[in-house]
Amino acid sequence: MRSWFEKAGFDPRFSSLVIALAVIWVLLAIATDGIFLSPRNLYNLSIQTCVTAIMACGMVFIIVARQIDLSVGSQMAVTGMIIAWVQVTWLGAETPGSWLVGIGAGLLGGVLIGAFQGWWTAYREVPAFVVTLAGYLMWRGSAFLVADGQTLAPLSLTYQRLGGGVSGSIGTFWSWVVGAIACALVVAGALSARRSRARYGAAMAPAWADATKVGITCAAVLGFVAVVCSYPDPSAGVEGATPPGKGIAVPVLILIAVAAVLSVIAQKTRFGRYVFAYGGNPEAALLSGLPTKRVLLMLFGLMGALSAVAAVITTSRLNSGTHSIGQMAELYVIAATVIGGTSLAGGTGTIAGAIVGALLIQSLDNGMVLMDVSSPMRQIFIGMILIAAVWFDVVYNRRQGK
Repeated sequence: MRSWFEKAGFDPRFSSLVIALAVIWVLLAIATDGIFLSPRNLYNLSIQTCVTAIMACGMVFIIVARQIDLSVGSQMAVTGMIIAWVQVTWLGAETPGSWLVGIGAGLLGGVLIGAFQGWWTAYREVPAFVVTLAGYLMWRGSAFLVADGQTLAPLSLTYQRLGGGVSGSIGTFWSWVVGAIACALVVAGALSARRSRARYGAAMAPAWADATKVGITCAAVLGFVAVVCSYPDPSAGVEGATPPGKGIAVPVLILIAVAAVLSVIAQKTRFGRYVFAYGGNPEAALLSGLPTKRVLLMLFGLMGALSAVAAVITTSRLNSGTHSIGQMAELYVIAATVIGGTSLAGGTGTIAGAIVGALLIQSLDNGMVLMDVSSPMRQIFIGMILIAAVWFDVVYNRRQGK
């Protein structure tokens, strides 16, 4: 299949991942008597996926650079507690602008935590595995100390919308507007890529292949919009009347913004080229004069900021800050990143692949919950999936001659 995909201009790994996701969805729909594909469950699944996907987008850069971050769940916990502490204890939840100050404090805390780990890794040459393993313990303990283990609640009503709960979506009209804009951008991007390749005489995929990719992408986008718009939102309706659809949840919009920015960074900026060059061959990158230490420092700072963004979604959805959030997040984020095609050998990875990998992992977890599978069994199964993903990565790289 790899040979056929390559001749047709498709990415073999990403295409295989999408096919696997589609098969899993069909099997879960059958196993749950259609509940898995219901608008309510898919709306909730989209929100659940956002937390893992946002951190997986950052983990792409980390693993591409041949590093690892085992502390993302703990970073998420401590930054979430900082955000809640600012709102509840310091300023008061309903003080105008307190939620913005809280988010700013959480993002700053995430960047500083990531930079601290990056400094030890880049400038003191302590392996990232050791530094972030220590961070896994330190930041979880710090999250407990922020409020002496207490849960901080309730949070600002405006802030709660960021979690996708009550009034946490943009409604049907604006959802269709976003869907139409997304499809227009997909078409424009495909046409621009073909013109660019033609201008420089580069190899070009058949026109039918690009048209197929655009068609599938637009169908997926519009299908998603149709599903979330069919999920009724009683809080926005008039009593006695049929409630309108919820539409796209705010966390999904946050994920889209994060993915768009990071994709531009990876493909269009000097920093992105440095990351992939370093991951492809660290020695050559150093000898070429690339600022490798600064790149690593910035990478871990970026990962810390994204952990804080994930904390915003989680705490706003729970309407509370608790030191227990983010447990097992490291496993899910790393599994999603590797399943999404990011090679542990470094130098290879995509933001889109990480998002689809996160969706696959979260779909399995969500489906097993609907099938009443116990938490220990779910953890065992997800662990097996991670081993299988790494094994596939090893075999794929061996066949590619890497």
